[in-house]
Amino acid sequence: MSKLFKRTKILATIGPAVMSEEAITDLIMAGVNGCRLNFSHGNYLERDEQIAWIRKAATKKGRSVAIVQDLQGPKIRLGELKGNHLDVHAGDELILDYACDTHDGGKILPVQYNLAEKVHPGEPLFIFDGKIKTEVIDIPSKTAIKVRVQNDGYIMSKKGLNLPDTDFGGDIITDKDMADIEFGASRDFDYVALSFVQSAADIDKLRQVLLSHGSSAQIIAKIETKKAIENDETLEAIVEASDGIMVARGDMAVEAGAEVVPIVQRKLVTLCRKHSKLCIVATQMMGSMVENPEPTRAEVSDVANAVIQGADAVMLSDETANGKYPLEAVKAMKKVILYTQNHTRIAPSEAPSSDIKIYDAISSAVARLAEKIEADVIICQTHTGATAEALAAERPNVPIISVTSNARVASQLALTYANASFVRPYSDDYGIDLARELKNSGYLKPEEGKNELLAVIISGAHGVDHGTDTIKIRYI
Repeated sequence: MSKLFKRTKILATIGPAVMSEEAITDLIMAGVNGCRLNFSHGNYLERDEQIAWIRKAATKKGRSVAIVQDLQGPKIRLGELKGNHLDVHAGDELILDYACDTHDGGKILPVQYNLAEKVHPGEPLFIFDGKIKTEVIDIPSKTAIKVRVQNDGYIMSKKGLNLPDTDFGGDIITDKDMADIEFGASRDFDYVALSFVQSAADIDKLRQVLLSHGSSAQIIAKIETKKAIENDETLEAIVEASDGIMVARGDMAVEAGAEVVPIVQRKLVTLCRKHSKLCIVATQMMGSMVENPEPTRAEVSDVANAVIQGADAVMLSDETANGKYPLEAVKAMKKVILYTQNHTRIAPSEAPSSDIKIYDAISSAVARLAEKIEADVIICQTHTGATAEALAAERPNVPIISVTSNARVASQLALTYANASFVRPYSDDYGIDLARELKNSGYLKPEEGKNELLAVIISGAHGVDHGTDTIKIRYI
């Protein structure tokens, strides 16, 4: 049974390529465990359609599917350029002016953020995903900065800017983000991903904003700035403050250099396992499938490496949002995950260490017990999801069926390593009842030649914080 159970999860970005109920249903039926809604694009009417389709598809599959709201953050972009094109050459001097409304084809360019309040002369500024390198040389007014171009090339309308050495001083939740957070709170998203995190204080600020709107969404910190990764203490503090991490490798490569990305990825996966936090590896995992029906060997290795490191989830961005082969990308990623997990063990890591030692101890015992007796499945009866998260941090080679009476908890666990989460009315034995139900439906299958499932059940007093205290072994 474990050979059929995908332990590393798939998070897929929803966009124009899958903008229909049928397309989203196909993605979820093919193996998508969570859907990312990128609030850098689209409008609220589109979001409401997507949310309805995702939840309907999850009901059809009989499984929880997480919905992730990805905030734009201070994603600094150029405005509209005349003809949507401007050639630039080494030595050119450009002025990026927040007060400029219209581009006349010259060297004064509109920009969607007042950089004059943040940058200093001598700081690097990259345009168009790093294709054009410039350096800030002057602050000529309260709304404009002057930069000198360092290489030949061209720029286009609304292309992003990266400022790796600029300190935004905690000012990373924009007015647009605040409006989007309010919308998201009314739609009950499971996760909110915060862009361009620089410190743990950014997470704390967002948590207060969410609470003020009555939202219990968990926070994913997107690690993509040079400042976030400049020292291990800052990075670990961000991990501890958040509920999960997204290794946002695209902007990270531009901001800090592509060579640092693999090392930071490994470090973040290790930290998330240590602190029982969700870890998502993202960006261009199967980027060639935007145009091609098959991934490259390098992309297959990239996904497999994330699985071996022990990431909770791997993410598809443009592949599903704008690509020609969104469904094929999901199927290819699932194929790689299954083959990898069934032919190698997860890399060893430091033992998980959370604030609740009971969870750590009992979860470690359950994981070792399940492997020792060659159990078919671990059944986790959970009220808050904390026990399931602690158990997943042990990275057992045995699949976990989590059952809860709380639909929000089940949806959040949908992205957690090895967890298949279900919502059922509480009873003392609702985990065993669910296992019996899943066995009868064929979802859980005993090993060939056997009629019974060997299960390890972890449970505790219902509705009591830190109440997990019981381990049972049952044949089902």
